[in-house]
Amino acid sequence: MEIKYINRANGEIIIENPPAEGLMKFLYNNLVGEKLILPIAKQKFITDFYGKMMDSPSSTNRIQPFVASLNIDMSQFERGINEFTSFNDFFYRKLKENVRKIEDGLVSPGDGRMLAFKKISEVNSFYVKGRKFTLKEFLKDDKLVEKYKDASMFILRLAPEDYHRYHFPFKGTPSKSKEIKGMYYSVSPIGLRDNFTKVFCENKKETCELKTENKGEILIIPVGATMVGSLNSTYEPNKMIEKGEEMGYFAFGGSTVVLLFDSAHFKIDEDLVQNTQNNLETFVKMGEKIASEI
Repeated sequence: MEIKYINRANGEIIIENPPAEGLMKFLYNNLVGEKLILPIAKQKFITDFYGKMMDSPSSTNRIQPFVASLNIDMSQFERGINEFTSFNDFFYRKLKENVRKIEDGLVSPGDGRMLAFKKISEVNSFYVKGRKFTLKEFLKDDKLVEKYKDASMFILRLAPEDYHRYHFPFKGTPSKSKEIKGMYYSVSPIGLRDNFTKVFCENKKETCELKTENKGEILIIPVGATMVGSLNSTYEPNKMIEKGEEMGYFAFGGSTVVLLFDSAHFKIDEDLVQNTQNNLETFVKMGEKIASEI
């Protein structure tokens, strides 16, 4: 089964070839891998161990082959390919100042492949291996579940080659992040295809409520994954931020950012909705408009 998404910039349909595709298929689509190896791979100590390897100075020899194999454009980043002290230092590299335009409306918190749902009830219709996705399992907080039960939802999936810092999608005052402990399933499309509910309900995540002046609250949920040792917040809680300011970053691996917000205040761009209904993610960039203010 080919993994496809749409490049929003030009409408081209891209076939994705995830790094370690063979390993992902073994872990998630093979009975031996799923029953014997995956239970170990999803544990925190494995992710921590690999994260330490990626922090070592010797890991810099992985950078050049990684950039070349995935065609990463290094011209948009602050430092050149030989200026990093480790692979992780390269992995959460920063963009050059003003290299991205912060557009009107609600904007994408990062670079990645996006799914858009006008109502959370659309996501609640997903069944994976007989198990239904529920907001209660995802958030593990009854007050938040009640507050966002009718919300609109974005799911932004970051592939390993993507820019791995995430930003605030709107101006407001962010709360302190609250950790939800969990496992480290892969967010590779291969892992997601048969494990959607496990990934989004059981993976480690954090929640942050962004209080806006007149558009209600936006719930921002960074989600960890295999080989993402930690979610690293870089903002100051309870202090007003501007749209597009950095919120945090992921260390090595794929990862996800989920947004929940009131559909009475924002209207999702129709192309994102249509692509999602056609079972296609849409590649967007940080700062790009994904919903209009109402």
